[in-house]
Amino acid sequence: MKGPPTREFSKPTFAENCRTDDTGDHVKTDRRDAMTLARLLRAGELTAIWIPDEAHEAVRDLIRARRSAQDDAIGAKQTVRSFLLRHDRRFGGKAAWTKMYWRWLSEQRFDFPHQQLAFEEMQKRVLEAQTRVGRLEAALTEAVDAWCFAPLVRNLQVLRGIRLVSAATLVAEVGDLTRFDNPKQLMAYVGLVPSEHSSGARTKRGRITRAGNAQARTMLIEAGWSYRLPAREERRYRERVIDLSEDIQAIGWKAQVRLCQRYRRLAATGKPQPKVTTAIARELFGYAWDIARRVSPAIAG
Repeated sequence: MKGPPTREFSKPTFAENCRTDDTGDHVKTDRRDAMTLARLLRAGELTAIWIPDEAHEAVRDLIRARRSAQDDAIGAKQTVRSFLLRHDRRFGGKAAWTKMYWRWLSEQRFDFPHQQLAFEEMQKRVLEAQTRVGRLEAALTEAVDAWCFAPLVRNLQVLRGIRLVSAATLVAEVGDLTRFDNPKQLMAYVGLVPSEHSSGARTKRGRITRAGNAQARTMLIEAGWSYRLPAREERRYRERVIDLSEDIQAIGWKAQVRLCQRYRRLAATGKPQPKVTTAIARELFGYAWDIARRVSPAIAG
């Protein structure tokens, strides 16, 4: 017996899948785009953007070149340490890459001449990378002095964990911090706010969005790590901020006291260290926004 007749269905094409029953607007012209932009502007739905000038781009290129050189130096050091570990050579001191560590490296001898040559070349690579980092940092110091954002870079160093390179990186990568209406927008701009997928009564937050500029976010995370220690003002810190106004110094001390306490409090709850450091970095950027808001009128003048 023959079974019931079967119907054959052809696989729909991409165009057929994209079809809808709605009558969409399939006409796009410059006139219509201009009218749409005009309506959005009148409704206040457009957000102005900040465009860096050529001088700002030049400082940004210099900072990124220094960051690349720093990564090369880190990689070169790791190569030396891996080579020594493979030959079971272990440094007995407390810290690596100190004077004692370099003296210990100079005393290392290997059985074969080509092994010794390879080891010496690895050390030269570390020295060359460090020299390149030093040249770029010296050039960055000179470039910042002639930069219109020099006052902001100098005042941001009142925050613990932020020095010349960190402050210059934040300003070069983010730009004018005062263009954000509140610090929450600034935190979201660099991707330090938690992601969220909520609907109705359900609220679900995940890890940080990691949107925006990765260089600025990295500098903030590195700065947030310094708040694991108790609040204090070292001699180098006092020398760095001695020329700043009392209001700015008060903000720096207030931020240090609060963030150090918050770091200990979050760590005591058992939260993972990366989450604690990220939370501190997020709030630290809020203090940076407050400093920029106070310094920007002087820059404009």
